[in-house]
Amino acid sequence: MTILAFFIILIVLILAHELGHFVTAKMSGVKVEEFGIFLPPRIYGKKIGETIYSINAIPLGGFNRLSGEEDPKAERSLSGKSKPIRLLVLGAGSLMNLILPLLLLVIAFTLPHQVEVPNPDTDPGQVLVVSVSDGSPAKLAGIQPGDILLKINGVEISTASQCQQEINANLGKETTITIDRGNVPFEVNLIPRTQPVPGQGPIGVGLTVVKLESTPFWQAIPQGAARYWNILVLFVNGIRETVQGTVPFDVTGPVGIAQVVGEVAKTGMSNLLQLAAIISINLGIVNIFPIPGLDGGRVAFVLLEWVRRGKRVSPQTERLVHGIGFLLLMALIILVTYHDIMRIIHGQSPLG
Repeated sequence: MTILAFFIILIVLILAHELGHFVTAKMSGVKVEEFGIFLPPRIYGKKIGETIYSINAIPLGGFNRLSGEEDPKAERSLSGKSKPIRLLVLGAGSLMNLILPLLLLVIAFTLPHQVEVPNPDTDPGQVLVVSVSDGSPAKLAGIQPGDILLKINGVEISTASQCQQEINANLGKETTITIDRGNVPFEVNLIPRTQPVPGQGPIGVGLTVVKLESTPFWQAIPQGAARYWNILVLFVNGIRETVQGTVPFDVTGPVGIAQVVGEVAKTGMSNLLQLAAIISINLGIVNIFPIPGLDGGRVAFVLLEWVRRGKRVSPQTERLVHGIGFLLLMALIILVTYHDIMRIIHGQSPLG
């Protein structure tokens, strides 16, 4: 399930990105020599018209091989087009990754999704674990954020006050808690503390109560737009705080993303679509950074030409810069992947 969900999301995001380049290139008269899903070596390819459509072996993205990306002398080359056209074609992939999340978020809100009830002590619903304190009985028993508490010693619970009452009735005694994690019920045993750490409670969990709700499409549009804006604000704030050094720099690679997708997939399709939207926004913004090897690196060369009043960097130099940038990116991905694998081996999650 984890691998399937990861590849579906990956392919959707890649297709959106590469179709942005493909459509704008075709509309601009640029020759598209190959449209590839994933990176070479090629597994399968079929030529239709002037373009080879291929599926490749390395699941780290996709590509459009455009005629004359650096050389304006090539037939129907990208470099031979005007600067605005080149900027449009080069930036269209990131633009698609920034547009797609709006649709994903709207769909996510129309599907059944969890919303907090106004009063968790009295309003019935699903008792959801939102936090687990380190060293607490809940942590030692394996309870995780996102778990739903169904029963305590066989007694069904639907409010936070019911949960608190049942826990308090069993202080110092072995207690069986029935949990739903990803629609899979199971039981854990723990002993609620008679003298809990201040602020943690007897078992050391933070709780809320949620219910499943589907939003009508016309109401999901403004909700999706509001969530989209919040994600953008959080992303920009995260970059600023990282640059300022107030939060640590942390990068998650393909393996780590697959792990997160697997964990979120267990909580429902709505949350999975919201995660896909977050990943797409991240890809759209990061890919337009002026980093050699990425679209933003190519955009930077066009802007540099503009600043230099039409004087181009030689095709050989630009090709060399992008080649070195691509190799450095691959090295970074390998390093991050190693870090993600070690995190999995030690039983850790990117979600904390």
